[in-house]
Amino acid sequence: MRYSDPMPKPTRDDIMAVLRTVNDPELHRDLVSLKMIKNVAIDDGRVNVHVELTTPACPMKDQITRDVTRAIQSLDGVREVHVEFSGQVRADNRPRNILPDVKNIFAVGAGKGGVGKSTVAALLAVGLHRAGATVGLMDADVYGPSIPTMMGVAGAKPAVDGDHILPVDARGIKLMSIGFMIDPDKPLIWRGPMVHGVVKQFLEQVNWGPLDYLVVDLPPGTGDVPLTLAQSLPMTGAVIVCTPQDVALLDARRALMMYRQLNVPCLGIVENMSFYICPHCGHRDEIFDHGGAKRSAEELGVPFLGAIPLNTDVRILIGEGTPEKLFSSAGDAILQAIQNVATATAGQISIRNLQPSAQPTLSIE
Repeated sequence: MRYSDPMPKPTRDDIMAVLRTVNDPELHRDLVSLKMIKNVAIDDGRVNVHVELTTPACPMKDQITRDVTRAIQSLDGVREVHVEFSGQVRADNRPRNILPDVKNIFAVGAGKGGVGKSTVAALLAVGLHRAGATVGLMDADVYGPSIPTMMGVAGAKPAVDGDHILPVDARGIKLMSIGFMIDPDKPLIWRGPMVHGVVKQFLEQVNWGPLDYLVVDLPPGTGDVPLTLAQSLPMTGAVIVCTPQDVALLDARRALMMYRQLNVPCLGIVENMSFYICPHCGHRDEIFDHGGAKRSAEELGVPFLGAIPLNTDVRILIGEGTPEKLFSSAGDAILQAIQNVATATAGQISIRNLQPSAQPTLSIE
């Protein structure tokens, strides 16, 4: 009597070999060489794979699940595949004397005021935090510090611990702003060196602690603050916010050229106030034109991070200091738009961190 051969049993080496053919959709390298496969367990034809993403805000989980499952199921003896995820933000690979426990520092800037830059900075911080990252938000818009109001902590006073200032906790996001230290009814009339000193203090004397991301809200234009940041430490990159009309796009281009001159990589462009959808009839109106930022990004060779529409919920909830409610109570279109911008930004940071170290930090006397 002849007995059929027992069902073949895949080994861990077999599984790792096929996973070398599966690429991360954004990073374009295989999961094994990226060290994203943290565990493989095999039990009677059932395979469990633990994938550690380079950011908890990764938008590609479904595609990675499909690709991993398809690759492993190509092996004989596999009956079932289960993929589980965790997220561990990768750090900027350049050495930094200031804020060594902060993995990534990126700025949010604009070539001109009035384009919703601070709103986008606040939404990015909240979106990354809700995805599971540890986040700080530094309000470096010294002359117009609106972040405390937007985050619902206007009037708060930072505590002091020895020689360090402790950032204010804004529902899990660490926050620092000159707005905590000045009379809100008095204008701030400072020369450049004083602004430089405040930014340096926020970098060197605030105890930010370990962070995955420190979001820096810059003042509009191309002035002292971005120069101070570029002189002080290597930044992972900058996000540029603009609206679709031609004048705003021209200013956004100038901002991009400034970052390039300062050796700060551009993570991408966000088109804010991109269009308006009437909540009553659903009619779409492109009040400030539409799509200009995407076209400019393509022409300039930088990523387009997404478009955020004009929306009443954004105005109300940002004004009330509860931006996190946009992630639970806003309509599907605005929620998806905000999430897309946050995940695209996190993805570009992951891509940036896989590249060789950039040029040294600019030093201008």
